This record gives sequence, structure tokens and C-alpha cells, in this order.
Amino acid sequence: MTQNSQDRTIPKRATVVVVGGGINGISVFRDLALQGIDVVLLEQRDFCSGASAALSRMVHGGLRYLENGEFRLVRQSLQERDFLLRNAPHYVFPLPTLVPIFDAFNGSMASLKRFIGLGSGPSRRSAVMIKIGLMLYDWLSRKSRTMPAHQFVSRTKLRAMAPDLSRDAKFGAIYYDAWVKYPERLGVEMILDTQEACPNASAHSYVGVEKVDGGELHWRDALTGERGTITPDLVVNATGAWVDFTNLALSGGRENDTPRFVRGTKGSHLMIRNDQLANALGDQMVYYENADGRICIAFNYLGVSLVGSTDILIDDPELARCEESEKDYMLGALRFVFPDIKIARDDIVHVFTGVRPLPVSDADATGRISRDHSHREQEANDKRDFPVISLIGGKWTTFRVFGEEIADVILKRLGRKRVCDTRRLKIGGGRDFPNSESDLDDWIGAELIDLSVDRSTLERLAERYGSKALDIARFCQIAPDGPLAAAQTYSRREIEYLILNEKVRSLSDILLRRTGIGLEGGITQNLIEEIGALMSGVLGWSETELDHHKQLLREELGKKHSIV
Repeated sequence: MTQNSQDRTIPKRATVVVVGGGINGISVFRDLALQGIDVVLLEQRDFCSGASAALSRMVHGGLRYLENGEFRLVRQSLQERDFLLRNAPHYVFPLPTLVPIFDAFNGSMASLKRFIGLGSGPSRRSAVMIKIGLMLYDWLSRKSRTMPAHQFVSRTKLRAMAPDLSRDAKFGAIYYDAWVKYPERLGVEMILDTQEACPNASAHSYVGVEKVDGGELHWRDALTGERGTITPDLVVNATGAWVDFTNLALSGGRENDTPRFVRGTKGSHLMIRNDQLANALGDQMVYYENADGRICIAFNYLGVSLVGSTDILIDDPELARCEESEKDYMLGALRFVFPDIKIARDDIVHVFTGVRPLPVSDADATGRISRDHSHREQEANDKRDFPVISLIGGKWTTFRVFGEEIADVILKRLGRKRVCDTRRLKIGGGRDFPNSESDLDDWIGAELIDLSVDRSTLERLAERYGSKALDIARFCQIAPDGPLAAAQTYSRREIEYLILNEKVRSLSDILLRRTGIGLEGGITQNLIEEIGALMSGVLGWSETELDHHKQLLREELGKKHSIV
């Protein structure tokens, strides 16, 4: 595979074309392919490079959504969380969560008003309302629960557990949700699994849809300039915050025929390297309110501390970046809950921003806009010979069930029956991967018998790739290998394997999505040069092509991650 070719050719026709390769588009693609539908996925950038790469890394039911009365969403999200814990044990893990509580009763009335639709913006929550919320949370997850129920702790116990927390916290609550280590990798693994199992399915990155002409979609490869057409029976618009922009292209440019479905809100996160903060967080997430009542989170992730997030209306997702005011807000929220920890701006090693594709709403506060998912169906017209189904909203946690629901809509249209479901379908490196530390230790010991790599190397690969570590270890041992000079925990052959086998087409694919190097704050000019040389060797880039990719990376790092 070179820059000038995808690993599969884009066909001239398909029953379904999914436009948008975020986690929801990938889920629809996977589900349809498993039902025997010939389906093509087109993504204008890399897979899972938009909002699907910018989540808070939480796999959760959405405790605060109870305040909006979204019980169905919370129940469904908790069930999907538990499915993911079983189906992706290499990337999804339980997350003990500590909630500092500052008031026993104050704030109860404001919460009740929000629940019945009379309140608007955020406000502080009382111990009473948090207790009720956590009891509901436990009850809604009772059938699929894989983790302990919540518990309240006294001020004394809270001080012992988290001595750096604000002294104003009167109580604490502990409950369990989950977190995902590599959400972008999980999406790519689903694509690779699907293509392996379903020869009639193909997914293509850096391919954008430019226009529609009758029954033909016109596409263009952003990296090569290659153009072509594909004729679908039906199109799924899964472009997230770009849904309305995509529908305009799919309408033949007739703006009056494209109703607005989505209103985005921007969520930014900080990656902070600060030993005092890391020690204060330990192995739990702190789920806390800022002084204005907005919910924030902080937990240790990939060797640094992840802090988030903001929730700001934005009309054009292309303009989304973490502004200085957002950094100030999140650092201020940290000071509110950890007043004695000194965090400097220089401690921020990476930022990332995504746009949540929420439904158009007249709610007077972003927190009141539903996080549930839905879809809209638009039939063929005189400019377009096929119907379009647009995906709206959706949490990362619920991608599986959202994909299933959309696949069922399409199967009904096609007069086809469902032949399987994905509730118990293991994903990528989650197949045959141990579910406990003791089992993992035994698994590594058994697999080392047939490998020449040492134990620490296989442990490191297993942390990154689950059971896929075995394929990578075998690849690494069949030719000379060694650590990258600029990122010594990664090896040259490891990176070559990812380039050859995981649909890598640009420098940012490796540095920001197939590995955790970017989030760890490890991108340096020396590393860019080293990875660039490796990719040029594998993909056959010319010096001009390499320079072009370096420029694309610099633009992405500056715009989306505040790295110059």
C-alpha cells in the first residue's frame, strides 16, 4: 500500500454508502456488512479523527442526564457500557469515580426545577440530589451491572482518600463507570474486523463527497487528488457536526431543501503533566462541579492527567479549537476543587477539541440539549436518485446500539432480515484477551514460549493492542528491530506494522490516532522526522510528498492541539 492507493478500490456501485467514518458511521458500516449488505464507507479525513477522537475517554451512562429526565438514554448507555467492558477488554476498563459534595441540601430546588423543565443553566447540586441520582443510576444498571454499587463517604474518610481536595467538600460519593484507552484504535479495529469478515465491505479514508449528480456520488481523494463516482441505492449521512454541510452537498446545492438538523457544541480537554495533580488523582476519576455548577472531570490517562471539558455552542466545526479562555476556565475549575495544587500553563502538554453533533434545540442552556441519538430520512428527489438517512446526536458509549438501530431502518427499507447482532461480538484485540490481571499474566507467560521478544516487550504490546500484540510481536522478531530514537517505548518494526496493516495514510494517523504519542505530549520535531522517514520507506513517498505530509501535520497540530 502506498499513499497513492487505498488497500481496496472504491467500487462503482454499492447498496449503501456511509459518508462519515466516526464511531457512529463505523458502527452502521459494521452492522450492515454483517447482515450481508454490500456497503462502502467514505471518510473525508482519517477514521475517528473528529468528535470520535475528542471524547473525555469516559464510557458511561451519563449521570447528569438523569437531571434532564433522560432515563431511557441512561439505561441504554449503562447497558452499552457493560457490553463494551466484555467486548473490548483490552481497551475498556472500570473507572472508580469520586464525587466531592459541597452542600447537604442547598441546590436541591434548582435540580428539581431542571428536572421538570423550569430551570436552565447549571447550579450546585446537593448531597440529597446526588444520592437520589446515584440510586437511580444503580437501579437502571441492575440487569447488566458488572461493577459495585455506589457508596457515600464521610468528610473524614474523604480527607483520608483525597487529602488535596478542597476543605469545603462536606461529603464524598464513590461510584463506578468505565474509561476507554484508545477510542480511535477501537474504531479502526472495527473496520479491519469488518473487512476481514465481509469481502463486500470496504472503508476509505481521506475521501470526501463533493457533489451528487442524479444517481452518482462524486468523490475525491484528498491526498492524491484522484476522483471518481459511486452509485448507491441509499446513503447514510454519519458526518456528525458536518451533517448539515453534507446534506447540502447531497441536495445538489439547493439550500432551501436542506433543513437544519444539528447544532454543535464544542468540548475541549487539557492533557497536563503535573506530579502533584497526578498523585492527587491516583487511580480514580474526580467528577466535580465548578463554582458555577458545570460538571468537570479529571483523571490520570496515558501518563498524564486528562482534564475537561467545556460545552460551547459553535456553528462551524471547522473553526473548533481550544481557546485561551477555555484553558483558563478548566484550570480555574481545577483550582476550585484542588486549591493547593499549583498548575502552570506550561504543564499543559496537549489539548484536543471536538464538536458534539447535538440536535437543533431551543434550549436556553447547552446542558439542557439532549445527548440522545435519532435520525432523519429524506427521500429521493429530482436532483438525487437515492434517499439519505442522517444520523443526529449520539454519545460515544452508545455507538453499537445506534448503528444497530440505523441498520434495522435500512434492512426494513431493503426488505431484508437481520441475520446477526453485535451485542456479544468481540472487537479487534479484545478477542481471546484475558479479562483479569492474573489471567493476563498467565496468558503472557504461555505466549512467550513461541516468541523471541522479552516479557516486558510483550506486556507493553498487550497494553497497547490486546491480543493483536501477538501478530505485532511476530512481525517485530522476523527482522532487525530497535526502539525509536525519539520515542523509546515504541519500536521501528511496531510502527511499520501499523503503517502496513491499519489503513495509515498520513503522519497524523500514526502520531495522533494509531498510537498515544500525541496525547502523552510526546510529539517532537525529531520524532516527526523519524516517523516521516519510516513512512516514506514503507509507503514510497517522494521527498515532495513527505514535505506535504509534514505541512499537513503542522497545520493539524496548530489548529486542533495548540502545538506549533
